[in-house]
Amino acid sequence: MAYADQKMSGNKLTAFIVVLLLHVFLLYALVTGLAYEAAKKVINKVTTVDIKEEVKKEEPPPPPPEQPKVEAPPPPVAPPVKINVATKPPPINTVSVAPPPAPVIALPAAPVAPPPAPPPPKGPTRAPEPRNNPGDWATTNDYPSRALREERAGTTGFRVTVGTNGRVVDCVITSSSGHADLDEATCKNVSRRARFKPALENGQEVQSTYSNRIRWVIPD
Repeated sequence: MAYADQKMSGNKLTAFIVVLLLHVFLLYALVTGLAYEAAKKVINKVTTVDIKEEVKKEEPPPPPPEQPKVEAPPPPVAPPVKINVATKPPPINTVSVAPPPAPVIALPAAPVAPPPAPPPPKGPTRAPEPRNNPGDWATTNDYPSRALREERAGTTGFRVTVGTNGRVVDCVITSSSGHADLDEATCKNVSRRARFKPALENGQEVQSTYSNRIRWVIPD
């Protein structure tokens, strides 16, 4: 066992020496190569010289000599052309031809209107007529007392509307006596007492008007 250990220790020592020698050799080679490369660069820098050729600048050619200006000849002017405007126009012959007459168109005659129908037969026409005496419509007994005391008199005109039944429908004063109480008494008494035959028109009783006057006289 001791022999084996000694043998292995000798082998390790040999291997270590070999490795050490290899490292020394590599270090030497590396240092030598780097020194060679540095020396080579220094030699190239010293021996290399850049020589630049001077480039001559080309001078521009001189300008051409000025030539005298030659004026262009004026454009040709043609003389104006004479135009004879006094030419005689060709004669124009006008022929007046009357247009042909328009054709006559016969229009049909208008139909004759029938004669108007005869008016319907009219019956008897009559204005309203009093049935009683108009003198009794207003008497001295109807004299307004104040007008009587003051001895006022006058004539009042009136117009009444007579209905189909013969009675007075309305009364209007057409001319005043000059006294309002006498005019009022006139319409009041006539409307109350007057009776009429109604007016007729085409045989029919119709409403119409009747006019008259009342004279107011102070009794003796």
